[in-house]
Amino acid sequence: MDARNPAAAAPFETDSPGAAAPVSPVSWARAPGAVQDADTFHEAASGILSAVSTVIDGKKEAAMLVLTVLLAQGHVLLEDVPGVGKTLLAKTLARTIDCSVSRIQFTPDLLPSDVTGVSIYNQDAHRFEFRQGPIFANIVIGDEINRASAKTQSALLECMEERQVTVDGGTYRLAEPFMVVATQNPIEMEGTYPLPEAQRDRFMARISMGYPDTASEIEMLESHQSTSPLDKVGAVVDVRDVAAMTARVRDIFVSAAVKEYTVAIGQATREHAHLRLGASPRALLQLLRAAKAHAALAGRDFVLPDDISHLADAVLAHRLILDRKAASSGDTPSDLLAHLLSRVPVPRSPAGERMRR
Repeated sequence: MDARNPAAAAPFETDSPGAAAPVSPVSWARAPGAVQDADTFHEAASGILSAVSTVIDGKKEAAMLVLTVLLAQGHVLLEDVPGVGKTLLAKTLARTIDCSVSRIQFTPDLLPSDVTGVSIYNQDAHRFEFRQGPIFANIVIGDEINRASAKTQSALLECMEERQVTVDGGTYRLAEPFMVVATQNPIEMEGTYPLPEAQRDRFMARISMGYPDTASEIEMLESHQSTSPLDKVGAVVDVRDVAAMTARVRDIFVSAAVKEYTVAIGQATREHAHLRLGASPRALLQLLRAAKAHAALAGRDFVLPDDISHLADAVLAHRLILDRKAASSGDTPSDLLAHLLSRVPVPRSPAGERMRR
């Protein structure tokens, strides 16, 4: 396949069912032009994924999604039961990047100032001085974020959206790149608090780790006996490398048809009869940014509708709120989203085939 000329590709597969109406063929890619070095990008990305795979067994898709969010300059929420490697995945990713890393253990008695920092009076200088909190780092690991109160969780709102902290009338910029990797136990578990809608909406993606398969679990038992593989993980890239990779992602081209497809998905969630809350404009913007990172990792400099549909569940499902009837019947946001994706018209490729997962 010629990545610069999708029209020369073989027909796309159409194995997903759906009642999407046909639309006019469109061109996904723009005219060839100067782009950043693709080989350097993929060498760095492969190095990060390889390092993560030495520690996290059988979770390639989760590792790929976390890297996608990093390159899209978003934040990720790792949600699952205790003991499946959520914190280990976050720590491993942080180890692969030569940057500042901090960890916050969220507990019910944690205060907002424990996250953002506090102003302390300097008696010698006769003035208040701001002491930075752990949020001032390139990668911030928030362990069990839903064990803290809503008041403490709200300390992250400005940080995650505006990448700054305001304390006592002073505003302080956060480091770049900046990423929050938070872990969360299911809200049904004792001693946890559900994240507010505004907090969930600031996480670009939610990832469920799940239990490893049999072979991966046996490999884990063998490799984690005497020492932790995390101790052997070193930095693969540094802050400048990550900045260059995110710059390449920003340069990925998105056609008008793909943007219209993204908006159509968002509008479908807002109009669904069994959803009290659909996808926000911020959610669609983050979906598109994640799709650009996904395309770059796939070796393309343009986004396909498949990038959007592939990431829709990870990016949108945790933002959707069901009505009481749908929730009581056992439906999940992922179920309704999959149904919507099968009905939203998918743009055609230049070869005339509908693009499907």
